[in-house]
Amino acid sequence: MTSVPARGAAAPPVDEAQLADYLDKHPEFFERHPTALAKLKLPHVRGSAVSLVERQVEVLRERHAGVEAKLAEFVHVARANDQLADKIHRLARRLLAATTLAATLVQVEASMREDFDAFNSRLLLIGSVDAAKREGVPERFLRTAAADDPALKTFETLFENGKPRCGQVRDTQRDFLFGGDAAGIGSVAMVPLLAAAATGGPASGTATPFGLLAVGSNDPNRFHPGMSTEFLARMGELIADSIKRYR
Repeated sequence: MTSVPARGAAAPPVDEAQLADYLDKHPEFFERHPTALAKLKLPHVRGSAVSLVERQVEVLRERHAGVEAKLAEFVHVARANDQLADKIHRLARRLLAATTLAATLVQVEASMREDFDAFNSRLLLIGSVDAAKREGVPERFLRTAAADDPALKTFETLFENGKPRCGQVRDTQRDFLFGGDAAGIGSVAMVPLLAAAATGGPASGTATPFGLLAVGSNDPNRFHPGMSTEFLARMGELIADSIKRYR
């Protein structure tokens, strides 16, 4: 037998979880009871009271602002990617027009300066390069190292991984790459230059490093490990393939 509360007795306490669940399942409740909606008040962050409708409007505005901020960020990234794609395209055209190793190296250096604003860039090639093949190439841009140069040991991980690396580097690496300009370098993007091994041999299908492109910045946060390296990898492939045509 169901007991009925005595008239005038206090109503049992409302379970908030059940109430929230009921309202969630019956969103039309306030349509049937508009007076209840009008009486609702929510505490404002500054201590005053606002109606539920006002609070909902405020929440929607906050969400809208968040969506606009995200959209603006996406547009900014898209435009930056478009600009990078244009620069890569200009680099490709420069390399296609070059018909010698010297011309290729000159175009790489010019593209770094003019297209990418990379005034502290260095190209390291493993092995010697004849004077005739480096004619016109700025001396500070190109440097060479023998395959058994102990300094190359510090780049073994970069070459083994075969992918660009961004961030701060060891002092020995910075000094080796940038020489007298090393003191002003805060962060570096290093792009390994790889050549596919000749097919049919025991190393068929592997890639052999023959150098690297290093771009330095005075800003210690300009290049960092969390940044995307997709365009750097594409740039490295273009430069590596162009150089290997003449070596």
